[in-house]
Amino acid sequence: MLKYVYIILYLFVFTFININQTSADNRPLVLATTTSVDSSGLLKHLLSKVKEQTNIKINVVVRGTGAVLNLGIRGDVDIVLTHDRNSEDSFVKNNHGSLIKDVMSSHYMIVGPDNDPAKIAGLLNVSTAFNLIANTNTLFLSRGDNSGTHKTEILFWNKSGVNPKLWSGKWYRETGSGMGATLNMASVLGGYLITESGSWFSFGNRGKLTILMDQIAPNPYRIILVNPEKHPHVLVNDALSFINWLTGPIGQNIIDNYEVNGNKPYSSASKIKTIFR
Repeated sequence: MLKYVYIILYLFVFTFININQTSADNRPLVLATTTSVDSSGLLKHLLSKVKEQTNIKINVVVRGTGAVLNLGIRGDVDIVLTHDRNSEDSFVKNNHGSLIKDVMSSHYMIVGPDNDPAKIAGLLNVSTAFNLIANTNTLFLSRGDNSGTHKTEILFWNKSGVNPKLWSGKWYRETGSGMGATLNMASVLGGYLITESGSWFSFGNRGKLTILMDQIAPNPYRIILVNPEKHPHVLVNDALSFINWLTGPIGQNIIDNYEVNGNKPYSSASKIKTIFR
């Protein structure tokens, strides 16, 4: 009797392993990327092109950079496409990622109400602008969500010597939301904020918002393969095929020529700049 129990148990385990292996082999590649890539329309455009030109099936999860990298740490996705270099370097250094490549760049800007109460338009230095916003107690909206844009904003506050957290809930307000929702709030309330070109050019509810300081910093994106040594279920072959397509001549040309309302918000990896204002 015990012999038959072992046989049944063996068959169950063998069948379970094979079903899961088959499921893994047939499942789509899972890419996690940021809200800006999605809201600009570039993500949809890229996925339509890769579907036409390859046999790779891709499912997408859209979050802020911090949340995207956490998905990679847990092994919930196969590849991540993000835009915060310090976080990405830490991700790879801690063996959560096994391959990292430059993909593209957009650029950051400060937008705000066209009457510009803090008088920052035309300034050449972000620290000066941030000090004027703080000294005049003018509304500033932060994503406050650990995204790449939020981290860049905090970098600029640190460089300015101002700690905006001291005025949290007063002139400094954290939305805890994505770029689109934060832009909408700024449009309604007439506040300043940092955004990036992909999100801004595709944003349709600007109201009285306008660009006051353009190209204050580059916004480079990198793609990372989640470490298959930590997460053996990662679809390495499909992931590498997609990464090579995206960072190769075809993908890079698509990025360079992508337009939003007559503007080209992104430039390919070879054109990435590193200047901060």
